[in-house]
Amino acid sequence: MPMQRTRSTGSTAPMREYDRIIIGIDPGTNIMGYGILGIKGKQPLMIAMGLIELSKFDNHYMRLRRIYERVLGLVEQYLPDEMSIEAPFFGKNVQSMLKLGRAQGVAMAAALSRDVPITEYEPRKIKQVITGNGAASKEQVCEMLRRMLDIPRENLLPKLDATDALAAALCHYYESQKPVKTTSCKSWKDFIAKNPGKVTGL
Repeated sequence: MPMQRTRSTGSTAPMREYDRIIIGIDPGTNIMGYGILGIKGKQPLMIAMGLIELSKFDNHYMRLRRIYERVLGLVEQYLPDEMSIEAPFFGKNVQSMLKLGRAQGVAMAAALSRDVPITEYEPRKIKQVITGNGAASKEQVCEMLRRMLDIPRENLLPKLDATDALAAALCHYYESQKPVKTTSCKSWKDFIAKNPGKVTGL
């Protein structure tokens, strides 16, 4: 049975209906950021953002369990239509990369368990979409988000993992608004080359 799509912004905010809700995730093994973006018409609005603190767990597997439980809780609370998650960046420390990949995978599994589709974006892509500069700092991303979504300064968190997650959600919204490109074929030979599975022997 599908979940009833009743939307709530939380106990301190009035009930509100959105056309679409996107959850953004910034994976981490010490801190994981999340951001909830609501779309009303064509207007993106921040519903919530926050941090999942993991450093208190000494055991890596307990951290993974905590990520799964919290992300699943967020999915069930806000009923997002989609998840946008930052793809792990490549680093020299293989063990750190492995742990980060596991954290991302567990967050994705929590969303998939509730049939929420997922899109990954490279950190550089998110920065490019939000600020116009793929090499922008976390502080620059945060300030641009604050302006774009009209977020009061007092609502910003001291750690920027939450705004990184919200940036992933907003990036997905903008990218999904782009028209789908169609590839035209100049000739029959060109069509066969681009669509080999659609042509059978005569």
